[in-house]
Amino acid sequence: MILACCEHKNRTKWGQTKAGTPRLRCKDCGKIFTESTDLLGGMRIGLDTAAKVIELLAEGMSVNGTVRITGVSKHTILELLSYLGGLCESYMAENIKDIFADSIQIDEIWGYVFCKAATAKREKYVGGCGDAYCFTAIERTTKLLVCWHMGRRNEDHTDKFIAKLDRATFGRFHVSSDGWKSYPQLIKDYLGHRVDHGVMTKVYGRPINYPISAYSPARIIGAYRTPMHGDVYQQDKICTSHMERMNGSIRLFCKRMNRLTYAFSKKWDNHRSALAVFFMHYNYCRKHSALKRMTPATAHGLTTEVWSARKMIEAVTNT
Repeated sequence: MILACCEHKNRTKWGQTKAGTPRLRCKDCGKIFTESTDLLGGMRIGLDTAAKVIELLAEGMSVNGTVRITGVSKHTILELLSYLGGLCESYMAENIKDIFADSIQIDEIWGYVFCKAATAKREKYVGGCGDAYCFTAIERTTKLLVCWHMGRRNEDHTDKFIAKLDRATFGRFHVSSDGWKSYPQLIKDYLGHRVDHGVMTKVYGRPINYPISAYSPARIIGAYRTPMHGDVYQQDKICTSHMERMNGSIRLFCKRMNRLTYAFSKKWDNHRSALAVFFMHYNYCRKHSALKRMTPATAHGLTTEVWSARKMIEAVTNT
C-alpha cells in the first residue's frame, strides 16, 4: 500500500523497509513513510529511481525485467504505475485541449486483459477481463497523440472517444478512420460542423488453402478511400498509414501490448495505467526521427524542450 507523508513535523523513527530504508512515523496522525516519500507524493521510492523505472517501461521492458535491472520490487513498480497512470491521463486531458490540427487519423488497437474474449465467455469470467480496445487519435504532421480511450469496441466507448476528440481539438480539420461502423454517425454528431471525414477501407486476400486458425493477418491486396462527410474534394487526405505506424510503436514499446508473450495485463486498471504512462512519455519525452529529433509535444508547441522521465513525473505530480 502507498502511504503518503503528512504535513505534521512531530515524527519518530519506525524501523525500516525490506530494502533497509529507514521509516518514520507521525506522532500526530500515525502515518508511516520513508524520507523518499516526501520526494514523490507518497511513493516509497525517490524521483530518480521512479524515473528509471518509467524509462524502462516506456522502452518496452516488462515489469519483471524492470525488477531485475533496478532492484525495485514488483509490488512497488505496479503501485508506481497505478499512481502515475491516472495523473498522466488527467494531465494530457487538461493540457491537450482546444489545439489546432490540420489532419487527424484515428484507429483502435486490440489487446486483452487476463484472458481473451473467447476464454472469458467459455469459463464464464465476469468483470474486467477479455478484449480491451484502445482508441487513439494522432495529428498527422506533428505526430502528437491528441487523445485516447480504452474500453470495448462498441458504440458506447466509441462515443466517449469521439467526445474526447471533440474537446481536444479546435477549428476545422480533416479526420481519417478505418471502416468501424460507429465512426461515421458519431463523428457527424460531435464534429460534423467542423471536420471533413473520410474512411480508408483495406481489402485483404487469403489463398484458398490458407488455414482459418492462422495467427498472421491476411495480405492486403487493395485499399480504397470513401468521403463520408464534409468536403468530398479532400479525398487525397484520407490516410491511416501514420496511425498504423503508431500502432506498431504501441505494440513494440508498451510490453503489455506485445503479442505472444506472458506480459499481458492481468488487471484492467493496470492496463489502462500502463497505456496512460506510455502515451505521456511518447508525447513529451520520446524524440521522433521524422520531427528532427523533437518530441510531438515540442513540434506542436505544447512545450519548448524535450522532457526527461523525471521532468514528466514532476509535471504530473507537481513536485
